[in-house]
Amino acid sequence: MKIENIKTLGELKNSGYESKSIKDELRDNLREKIKAGENVFVGIWGYENSVIPELERAILSRHNINLLGLRGQAKTRLARLMVNLLDEYIPYVEGSEIHDDPYQPMSRFAKEILAEKGDDTPISWLHRDERFYEKLATPDVTVADLIGDVDPIKAANLKLSYADDRVIHFGMIPRANRCIFVINELPDLQARIQVALFNILQEGDIQIRGFKLRLPLDVQFVFTANPEDYTNRGSIVTPLKDRIGSQILTHYPEDLETAKKITKQEAQLDSRQSEHIYVPDLAMDVLEQIGFEARNSEYVDAKSGVSARMSITAFENLLSAAERRMLLSGVDETKIRVSDFMGVIPSITGKIELVYEGEQEGAAFVAETLLEEAIKNIFPNYFPKISKLEKKGEPTAYDELIAWFFDSDGFELYDEDSDETYLKKLDSIPPLNSLIREYGGDIAESDHYFLKELLLWGLVSNKKLSKYRFQNGVRFKDLYGSYISGL
Repeated sequence: MKIENIKTLGELKNSGYESKSIKDELRDNLREKIKAGENVFVGIWGYENSVIPELERAILSRHNINLLGLRGQAKTRLARLMVNLLDEYIPYVEGSEIHDDPYQPMSRFAKEILAEKGDDTPISWLHRDERFYEKLATPDVTVADLIGDVDPIKAANLKLSYADDRVIHFGMIPRANRCIFVINELPDLQARIQVALFNILQEGDIQIRGFKLRLPLDVQFVFTANPEDYTNRGSIVTPLKDRIGSQILTHYPEDLETAKKITKQEAQLDSRQSEHIYVPDLAMDVLEQIGFEARNSEYVDAKSGVSARMSITAFENLLSAAERRMLLSGVDETKIRVSDFMGVIPSITGKIELVYEGEQEGAAFVAETLLEEAIKNIFPNYFPKISKLEKKGEPTAYDELIAWFFDSDGFELYDEDSDETYLKKLDSIPPLNSLIREYGGDIAESDHYFLKELLLWGLVSNKKLSKYRFQNGVRFKDLYGSYISGL
């Protein structure tokens, strides 16, 4: 008989089912998965040798956990994945608001029904997916929300005195008995509300108002917190921190490859975008490098962090920019261009917190600067490095290309150029074609036009060419040619 088909306490006893606490449940199942070499935290990249081992040690220690890190570091995702370590089903007394264990009933309701029906007590089953509770901590959260309070309507309907424990309305934490309960942004809870958690974490019980009722709750707590909150809005009170078993520090991806995996996994794409728009791997490098530049930028508040969501939404906007161009051109397929990155600016401006200098320059300027810095840092991976201090008269690989721009009136790429026009324009610069033939050997031929445009943007970021952004496109020119020809 499947355990979920068991309907009474007597059948449950005969099945040989043994009850265990949620922390033991998590611990036992994690032990089995580690032995079997299974990955519990599927889809979490970059934490394999840092956060995940620490989280597993905390679970094996039966600790309540605080995940401490800046925004967009998968803290809530980690907590949700812990559900996979729970048993598929657990039994509880049917009708119980707090999922009473039939073997160890806590509530008055469960005790009375067990006393009345004994082995005929009806049993229900709770699936692991229903054993995850989550609450965003905000300053308006009350003790009644989390723990419970007297319900005057219940007292009136049942005609009971306020001194009767049956008039209690349970809060979120008692209702999460035998479940994982996550409180996000813990420092945002008022200090007096945090104090109400002391007993639950240490003794495992709660007390509502003046009732003698005590419930030894069985809850796995996971808290998330942003270190910036400690100074900006609030803090975790010291006695509460002392009662949290393990505090685990999260972090951002440490390399481009990890960042690319996260972005591709999390981006919400239409199948028509992924099937009909080709994205060079080099374009993904530029996209992720923007995030790395933002985290080191003098314009961006490093303490606030730069969420991984910035790269994800930027990738979605990048594909949408190419899709819009494709639709306007009336074609069925296209490739990402460097100029398409102008479409990701709105994804960046809303995701970064600027310091005073950044506010003075403006969010759009900072976003374009981050893009240029990303290209500047990617550039030496494919082309000869441009030194800040070059010997006068010493030839460089870019002399012919710069001379071509010196002799021309400029070169324009429009945002909505058709693919045919775009390719013809880039092919019309002979020195550019020569440089790609010389240095683009390791790049797939399908990516050569992206590499051509990247070369132009790279020369701009290294102050070898000038770039002017107009309403519907961009113009590349020699730095001094127009000035000299004017003279």
